[in-house]
Amino acid sequence: MSQVELGLDTFGDVSLGVDGQPKPMDHVLRDIVDEAVLADSLGIHFIGLGEHHRSDFAISAPEMLLAATAARTTRIKLGTAVTVLSSDDPIRVFQRFSTLNALSNGRAEPILGRGSFTESYPLFGYDLQDYELLFEEKLDLFAKLARQNPFSWQGQHRSPLANQTVYPPLGQPMTVWVGVGGSPESVVRVVRQDLQLMLAIIGGDPRRFAPYVDLYQRACAQLGRPQRPIGIHSPGFVAATDEEARETLWPHYAEMFGRIGRERGWPPTTKDRYLDEIAHGSLYVGSPETVARKIAATVRALGVQRFDMKYSTGPVPHGQLLECIRLYGEKVIPMVQEMLAG
Repeated sequence: MSQVELGLDTFGDVSLGVDGQPKPMDHVLRDIVDEAVLADSLGIHFIGLGEHHRSDFAISAPEMLLAATAARTTRIKLGTAVTVLSSDDPIRVFQRFSTLNALSNGRAEPILGRGSFTESYPLFGYDLQDYELLFEEKLDLFAKLARQNPFSWQGQHRSPLANQTVYPPLGQPMTVWVGVGGSPESVVRVVRQDLQLMLAIIGGDPRRFAPYVDLYQRACAQLGRPQRPIGIHSPGFVAATDEEARETLWPHYAEMFGRIGRERGWPPTTKDRYLDEIAHGSLYVGSPETVARKIAATVRALGVQRFDMKYSTGPVPHGQLLECIRLYGEKVIPMVQEMLAG
């Protein structure tokens, strides 16, 4: 198998300071840039910053942080995880990323999606009843603009555009991904738009996503599209030993999923379920060797070309996140590449 790219994602979870209290968001944002700079120095392939509009995540304008990161890095690819395209203007999103692509010398890689939360819809004046159509139309507009400038377009949720040029144009090609949570219709949409598929696998056995990879390949053949790299986004955490990783992450994991679970009516988060997800599901937690083996097994099983680990889950302190990133770059990535080459 050819070498797989290994990246990192974060939603900018509000972390705990040395006093055990949540850090102010402005401190968290500066910490995130430092984390991305460390990732670049270690040769990690990608950093993705997720857009949210709620009290537990600090990142609402990821492109601003990515621009700051671009000025302090040289190699790492810069993207989102995800950009909530449904509640944004695709032309403004394109302009922000074409600007980032220029500043970073071609390193911008947006991941577009609908997001796992809905706070942005009322915040920016959108009706959740239009959830499906908003994304369908806006992705179509963005995809056309990314391929052709000037362009023409017509839909239901904005006035038509005729032979319109958007500035700044792309000086270099830009890879565009679409985040998909697991619906067949979403997979086919990615193929139809000739973009790249990023599977968000956040629970359960990752092998259950094999039918979506197969669907992607069949849809490419049927629609006459080239097969492009497929990626995976999953949560994880790396520490020196399996026990240290499990015990360090558990209270933060429990706090985050307990809070979200109460919002959504999920069953209580228990440590047994947490440990079962580590052992059999899509939670990549453990020593460098344990995490590397699990990533390599997933990549082999699904035949994907990129794996992005969401390294922040809950209010994990900044220092522990830095150590997780260091171990991921220095140990996990070389181990995964060696396992896949063998």
